[in-house]
Amino acid sequence: MLNAVIHRELQEQFGLRLKTGEPMCKHTSWRIGGPAEFFVEPENTLELQAVISLAKRRGLPLTVIGNGTNLLVGEKGISGIVLKIGPKMSRVSILGKDILAEAGTRLSMLATIARDNNLGGLEFAAGIPGTVGGAVIMNAGANGASIGELVKEVLLLDKEGHLCRRYGTDLNFNYRSTALQRESAIVVEVKFSCFAREKHLIQSDMNSFIARRLATQPQGQPNAGSVFKNPPGDSAGRLIEAAGLKSLRIGDAQVSDKHANFIVNLGAATSADVLSLIEKIKETVYNRFGVELLLEVQVVGDA
Repeated sequence: MLNAVIHRELQEQFGLRLKTGEPMCKHTSWRIGGPAEFFVEPENTLELQAVISLAKRRGLPLTVIGNGTNLLVGEKGISGIVLKIGPKMSRVSILGKDILAEAGTRLSMLATIARDNNLGGLEFAAGIPGTVGGAVIMNAGANGASIGELVKEVLLLDKEGHLCRRYGTDLNFNYRSTALQRESAIVVEVKFSCFAREKHLIQSDMNSFIARRLATQPQGQPNAGSVFKNPPGDSAGRLIEAAGLKSLRIGDAQVSDKHANFIVNLGAATSADVLSLIEKIKETVYNRFGVELLLEVQVVGDA
């Protein structure tokens, strides 16, 4: 009965944009995941607030996702509401040497817009498939740089649905970690501080970064990027390879033969396959080197 009431309330707000039983494999780069009980993709801040308010009022779990590039969803799916902040919230504005981007903006698109406006600093994001919101929450990075270095200000929705602005300097950006992860806040938009740079120099760096990604990371096979965080002073990929685990396979989940910190879906991998492979990797690396690997990917739902 309650589900019918919730369905009606969401439908009044989102109409045909509300989806029930939406397969999450359509919304994750691993192409793995069962159904979301309710799935909505807001187009603006007011709709975001409406979903948060409904979830709080009805005591429903609320799962926020971006482009699903760092996410493993269980085969049994996700109960409650899945709120996707994607292309419908991807507006970008240039403010002098600053860039204001909504949370659903793809990082690769943000890097291209910066280049087209002769703004440097975001070259490292070229070719990265994630979104601004997810990248800021986890302090995503590549090529020796991280997104937190450029964050000037963030507009957030707290767990009560209230808007607040925070300076980047207040968010405790560390390696794949920010204060936002502990606060359950939702990123709405981010202001990035860039600098003037000639377009051809920006493009040259972007080309180099993309070429490096193509040469060192699996292409054409569904994956979620780096599975584990790099331990201090070392690399997860190096440890996994040194443990002899490259190409190890469980079901249709396999450690990439191109980069050992990637797990690829060979076609029909399940979340259970991936989780079993993750546990095998963690156990083997710990037994061999005494290093505990920590997950970089987020696991949600039930396997």
